[in-house]
Formats: sequence, structure tokens, C-alpha cells
Amino acid sequence: MGKQKSTYFCSECGWSTSKWVGQCRACEAWGTVTEEATNTTATTFKAIAPRTAATSISQIDVEVSRARPSGVSELDRVLGGGIVPGAVVLLAGEPGVGKSTLLLDVAAKAAAQATETKTGPVLYISGEESASQIRLRAERVGALHDHLLLATETHLETIIGHIQQQSPSLLILDSIQTVFSSEAEGAAGGVTQIRTVTSKLIATVKERNLPTILVGHVTREGGIAGPRVLEHLVDVVCQFEGERHARLRLLRAVKNRYGATDEVGCFDLTDTGIIGLPDPSGLFLSTASAETSGTCVTVTLEGKRPMPTEVQALVATSVAGAPRRTTSGIDQTRVTMMLAVMQARLGVDTSGTDVYVSTVGGAKTSEPAADLATALAIMSAAADRPVKPDLVAFGEIGLTGEIRATVGIQRRLAEAARLGFKIALVPDTGAETLQPVKGINIYPVADLSAAARLGLSSSKK
Repeated sequence: MGKQKSTYFCSECGWSTSKWVGQCRACEAWGTVTEEATNTTATTFKAIAPRTAATSISQIDVEVSRARPSGVSELDRVLGGGIVPGAVVLLAGEPGVGKSTLLLDVAAKAAAQATETKTGPVLYISGEESASQIRLRAERVGALHDHLLLATETHLETIIGHIQQQSPSLLILDSIQTVFSSEAEGAAGGVTQIRTVTSKLIATVKERNLPTILVGHVTREGGIAGPRVLEHLVDVVCQFEGERHARLRLLRAVKNRYGATDEVGCFDLTDTGIIGLPDPSGLFLSTASAETSGTCVTVTLEGKRPMPTEVQALVATSVAGAPRRTTSGIDQTRVTMMLAVMQARLGVDTSGTDVYVSTVGGAKTSEPAADLATALAIMSAAADRPVKPDLVAFGEIGLTGEIRATVGIQRRLAEAARLGFKIALVPDTGAETLQPVKGINIYPVADLSAAARLGLSSSKK
């Protein structure tokens, strides 16, 4: 006879215990352990004959696992060429970042391809919005297509019924935390429900070789809501990032069974939809005159992708007792360190002035390779001497004022040359191994003093 038993699960990581505790022993989160009822029955182990015999690895057909382009090139870049049949992709992001808008665009383009190839329709299931709300958004972003089917449903068994009835070529479910199954205890979004719903849905789509994209919520800390097993069950985990008040959106693959995880997709979120950006440099570079002081360009790396980033600085007389240090898009701790290095090694005194440092276009950079461009922008603003025209700089600054080597110098130089820059300041260490890049003059610098002499114009603006 089966009997009911209470088990306590952590809603953050899925850790279980037989009694309630205030803090999870695994992830150390407080107040996340909740009670859920489970059925326990005595079972006996019995071997079952397999449906199909094991096959030699050399005889397995790989064409069924080839990636198919989705029609959105930036998404294909992140996924490794497209969506693999039968793959389950989990797309996570903060509310309002544009997940549903992106997936509507993907659904419309996939529906157009399905019409041309005479395959099944695209099935878009929403558990959060009404059909009329999604229709209005689809009209606004131009994502209407007769081969795109829409359903609002939160019951797993009914969703599987839709799949069996329509035989779609692509399934999009927004979102997995809103779906519940009659065979699991607890409310939708709970540990048991998410585990059961995801397992049954994956088993269904894998059997039908149906590519599936699931939308996932995130917690206040930025992690994917639900048990950690959710990320292990799916094939690909993508994070959709971006500031709510900025246009730029970045798509990153955190896990990818079919490709690399060092690619980044760039999108421009506008009032009329979301657009892939094969060349996002226009968002990160200003159109100000080259003779303006307090600005310098660097090239950062997002995974393997070089991203031009313009750093702007303003040094103003302080009107308060304590000078302000304000940053946007750049680590404030590194800016404070660079100010101390410039004062100790070059005599650039900013102790009585306010210093503001920001990136253009809402870009964010935390890698040390942006140190040199940040320092040149601050020195340019402090001395009112513009950085030389068409100059780009990258390198890490040490406490002694030396310019340390950084990774991907050759890739950064190639991107700078493509954008039309003529001068590049690079770390002296390892510069002898760099290959010449057509159209750009490379100047190795050993310390911050040499970088200031080569990078700043001789006269004020």
C-alpha cells in the first residue's frame, strides 16, 4: 500500500530533507525550504526488454541532429548554427527584458520557413498572457503568420494533447514555471511540479524529435528560478540580458550540448520589435568630434566576440566636501585604483575634483583590458587634452603603473582595423608575437607614462 509522506524541498536548488529547516544546507539560502507531499510505494526491480537494439556508433545517422537555421542569425550564432531537432532550449531573463518579443520573432520566421518546406506549424503556448495580448504584440513587431498557432494553456496534459493534435515543427512554451501536471503535488512553479513537468515534456518532444524553447523566470539574485535539476534536464541554457532603459540586449549560452558557450548574440530592442545586430558598434561609439577631450575607445571581448566600447570621463571641480567618484558600465573599484595609480606614478591629482566615468550606449565591461582606455579618458579630461584621433587602446594597469598583457590582442586589433582606427596602444609584453594588421599602426607601451605620451594630443582642444 502506498502512503503519503511529507518531504521538504529547497525552491532554489532542489535539496531535500525529511524535516523543515530555516536554511538550505546545500545553497545556504534562507526561507526557501517548503513542504511538499510525495507518495512512497514499495517497488520491485524488474528488467525490461529494450524497444530497439543498441546500434554501432559508425552506423548512426547524424543528419537528424544537424542544426537548422531559425531565421534569426544572432540566435543561431549563440546556439552553434541553429536549433537541433529534438533539442530543448531554456531561455531565461529578467521580466521586461524582451524574451517574449524575441521568441515571437523567432516563431514568425520559423513559421515562414515551415510554410516553404511544407512541415508542421509553429506552436506557441503561453501560460502568462491572453491570446489577445500576444496578438497585439505580434502586430506591433510584425510577427503575424498563418502557420503560427497560438494557445493559452497551463495544464501539461492538455499541452501534450496540443502537440499530438498539431504535430508542430517548433514548440515555444512561455513559461515553464506556470505549467502544472495532475500527476504531481504542489502548486505550479514548485520544485516537484517543475521537475515533473520538465521531465514529461522533454520525454514527449524527444520522442517526436520536436525542437522546443522554454522560457524560464529568474530570481532576484539573477539565477534561474526552480530546482537546479531544471538546467541539467535541458540541452541548452541561454541568458537574455540587458538594462531595462537601454536598447542593447545580449544573449549568452550558459550551457550548450551542441556547441560552444563563448558566443554572444546582440539585439536592438525597439518599439517596433527586436533586431539582430551583426555589427553592434554603432550602439557603443558616439558621434562626437574626435577633438573632444575625455573620451577613448577600447575593444572588449564578450566570449569570442570583440565589442568596441567607448569610455567617457569628466573631471569637474568638487562643490562638496568629499569628491565624488561615479561610474556607469565600469567597475568603480578599478576606477578608484586607477586614480590612485595616476596620482602616485604620474602626478595627476584628482583628490579635489569629482570624477565621472561612463560607457556609451549602456555597454558594460568588467574585464581589466579596458583599464588603459579608461585611464587615458580620465587623463584627457583632467588635462583637457583630447586623445589622438582614430586611437584605440587596451591593456590592464598594475599598481606600479605598468601595462600588463591581456588575452585576444590579435582579435581586438582586427576589429579595430575593421572599424577604421589607425593607432592602437597595446601592452608591451607579448607584442613581438603579434601579426601586422593592415591599416593600423601598433604601438607597444610598457607603462602608463608611455601610454600618455603616445595617446594624448600635445595641445588642448
